Amino acid sequence: MRVVNLGPDPSLAYRPDSHEKDKSEFRNFESGALFDRVFNTYKLMHTYQTLDFVKQKHLEWANCNHFSMSMMENIDSLDELVDESDPDVDFPNSFHAFQTAEGIRKEHPDKDWFQLVGLIHDIGKIMALYEEPQWAVVGDTFPVGCKFQNSIVFRNSTFEGNPDEKNPALKYYLLNYLYQVMKFNKCTIPEEGLYMIRFHSFYPWHSNGDYMHLCNEKDLQMLPWVKEFNKFDLYTKSTELPDVESLRPYYQSLIDKYCPGILRW
Repeated sequence: MRVVNLGPDPSLAYRPDSHEKDKSEFRNFESGALFDRVFNTYKLMHTYQTLDFVKQKHLEWANCNHFSMSMMENIDSLDELVDESDPDVDFPNSFHAFQTAEGIRKEHPDKDWFQLVGLIHDIGKIMALYEEPQWAVVGDTFPVGCKFQNSIVFRNSTFEGNPDEKNPALKYYLLNYLYQVMKFNKCTIPEEGLYMIRFHSFYPWHSNGDYMHLCNEKDLQMLPWVKEFNKFDLYTKSTELPDVESLRPYYQSLIDKYCPGILRW
């Protein structure tokens, strides 16, 4: 896990000269400055994320008895985390949270719950600050225990050591964990938002159309919402970092509305 120690204004350390990326530049898993880091993370993930591992992590985390903190405290803690599976960013995850939320706020000013989902969608990554390796927490979602589809990132070069072949179960992942945290703490985000939280990184499903045979009617009804969220999650990533302190009061008001107080994690 890469941890970054930051001063009183952490954004100053991550403000290189920025440029607008073309959409074709995002999710480049074939080359780039971060390729080795990204590949190694997925190699570990695709080797050790087995059905047995998933079941064990459900037992360890589903009861939300590891720690207690507010939603904003969790977001702030992501100042210490750089996602080693992401080929697009090399700055703390907390900035991506505000980038996503502000992108949604611009296009959906009437849906405050949607904006809040943009802010909190990745905070399940806090597991990586509580002794879970990043390969167990970050990256694209895929089902374990069944045939791995070709649309999975690095499908042909990273699954050689994974024994799973049947019995599908969604891999235990930050999205699944955060979804359980929301339900456990009775947060009032609408079901559309909960689907975004749970499935926004399930790229083989929402972007490639795989695993449709595992869907029920509700999954298919929610799929357009997941797709709508994904464009903000992906295309708002930029080295042009937001002024977090000026945005904090507005987003604290949304937290107070939908996920108030101290939550169990």
